[in-house]
Amino acid sequence: MGLLRALADDVFSPGGRYAWLEAMVRNIPGEFGMAVRTWLLPRHFKAAGSGTAIHPGARILGPSKLTIGRNCHIGVDNVLQANGEIELGDEVILGPDVKVWSVNHVFKSLDMRIWDQGYEHKKVVIGSGVWIGADCFIMPGAHIGEHAVISAGSVVGGKDIEPYAIVAGNPARKIGTRQERLAPPAAAIP
Repeated sequence: MGLLRALADDVFSPGGRYAWLEAMVRNIPGEFGMAVRTWLLPRHFKAAGSGTAIHPGARILGPSKLTIGRNCHIGVDNVLQANGEIELGDEVILGPDVKVWSVNHVFKSLDMRIWDQGYEHKKVVIGSGVWIGADCFIMPGAHIGEHAVISAGSVVGGKDIEPYAIVAGNPARKIGTRQERLAPPAAAIP
């Protein structure tokens, strides 16, 4: 009886239905799989711009609190925990195995088990034109400015990353700056 009750709970809750749908389409291969995920899953998001691509293995928790701009790429095996809200600007690229988390356990009390203390929700904002490299972890409360690059394997805590910054490491630190525009070529001297 417990199994049937659990199935009924899933079928009659929007979150449960989405989880089943996502599980069914998550690993469909090829262009067909990309088209199916891109057509079906964003219907459950808070908002999704055109041109979104959702690669195989991506998991999205709390899809109703996820906002995605135009032409974004959710990479292979990404996990987005959006229950505390995640907002992606336009043309954001998430590399393989990126994790973006907007929720964390509360752990202040030593008198209670951590899982009994509830959760802390902190919105994550990733600006337009951001590239997040493979295996990065973006923590609750992070705000990444537009056109920033987060180097592979970096951990971005709940802090602000300035626009056009290049950051790397654990914890992520600024290692450079992208040029806002390429300078026009110098005029040739006759």
